[in-house]
Amino acid sequence: MGHWVVIYAIGAAQAMLLALALWRRRANRHADRILAAWLASVGADLAIKALYMAEPVVWLFKPARLVTLLPFLYASLFYLYVRALTMGLGVRLRDLVHGAGFAFALAWTTPLFLLGAEDTALRFARAQSGHATWLPTWFDPLLYGYAFAYIAAALRLVRRYHRALRAGHSAGARQSLGWITMIAIGQLVIWTIAAVQSAAPVPWIDYDLIYAAVAAWVCVVGYSSLAQSPPGVLEQAAPAAGGDEQPAREDDPRFDEVQARLSRLMRDRQLYREPALTIGQLAKCSGYPEYLVSAVINRRFGGTFWDYINRQRIDAARAALADQEDARTIIDIAYGCGFTSKSTFNAAFKRRLGLTPSAYRRSCAERPGARPSAGAGSARPPQG
Repeated sequence: MGHWVVIYAIGAAQAMLLALALWRRRANRHADRILAAWLASVGADLAIKALYMAEPVVWLFKPARLVTLLPFLYASLFYLYVRALTMGLGVRLRDLVHGAGFAFALAWTTPLFLLGAEDTALRFARAQSGHATWLPTWFDPLLYGYAFAYIAAALRLVRRYHRALRAGHSAGARQSLGWITMIAIGQLVIWTIAAVQSAAPVPWIDYDLIYAAVAAWVCVVGYSSLAQSPPGVLEQAAPAAGGDEQPAREDDPRFDEVQARLSRLMRDRQLYREPALTIGQLAKCSGYPEYLVSAVINRRFGGTFWDYINRQRIDAARAALADQEDARTIIDIAYGCGFTSKSTFNAAFKRRLGLTPSAYRRSCAERPGARPSAGAGSARPPQG
C-alpha cells in the first residue's frame, strides 16, 4: 500500500505544478486554462486518495467520497479542451451543461455530505469494516457511458479539424493534433480497463493500478501540452476552406483555365516551397475564387489541397535527390521543398514512392542516368 501512496502523491504534485504552469502560459489562454482546471481536479483527486490511503481518518471521509465523483468532469473537460484548440472557443456560461453529469451525481449523493459529525463517524466506521456501500448500482455504467460519449465527441472534433487542414493548408501535418489523438486513446484505454474491471474483475488489475495509470497519464498530458507550438496558426486554419461561396459546377468552363494556371504557378513560381501556403493564398495568386481553385484541385489534380501541394514537394525532392551535383543534405532538400520537419518529409516520401529519401538517393546514385523530372505541374486527367 505504501508504494501506491508515493505514486499518487507524485502524480498529484506533478498535476498541480503543471496546472499552475499552464494557467500562467499565454500562448493559448483558452485551451491551457481549461487543461489547467482539468489537471488541478485530477491532482486534487490523487492527493486526497493518497492521504486517505496513507491514514484513513474520519475528517477525510467526505473529501474521499467527493473526489470519487470528479471523473464525471474529466472527459467533459477534455472535450472542452479539444474544442478550444480546434475552434478557439473559451468556456461560456452555457458550457455549464457539460458539468451535468457531475451535478447529477453530486445531487444524488448530497445527503451523505450533509451528515452530522456523529453520523459521519458511524458511516466512516462501517466503511472501514467493509460493510457499507454508498454508490448506487447505476453509478459505474452511467459514468463510463458518459465518459466514452465525450471522448468520442472530442475525437470527432479532431477528425473534422484534420480534414479542414488538409483541405486548406499545406502545413497540415505540422499543425495536426495527433498528440491529442494519442491522449484520447490513452483515456480510452484507462476508461476501458476500469469498465472491464467493474463488470468482470481481473485478478491482477485493481483500483490502485488504474489510478496509478491516471497519475502517469497526467504527466504525459501536461508535458505534451507545454511542448506544443503556440496555437495561433491552429485557430486560423480550423475553419474549413471555401467560406460561403457557392460550389463549383461539374461542367464549369473555367476548370481548364484554372488547371493550367495552377500548373504554371507550381512550375514557374514554385509556390509549394512556401511552408505555410494556404489555399486562400494560392487562390489569390491565381486570380480565381477560392472555391473554384479548391474544386479544380479536388477534381482535376485529385485529393485535397494538402495532397496536391505535397505531391509537388515530393516531385521537387525527387529531382534534387536524383541530381548527382546537388550536394545538399536530405533535410536541407526537404526544407527547400517546403517541408517543415524531417519526419513529415520521410513519411510523405515513403508513402508516395515506397522508399525512404536516403534509399531513393542511393538507388539513383547506382543508376545515374535515371533522373526524374520534377513534374510540378502534372495533373490527373479530368474524371468522368
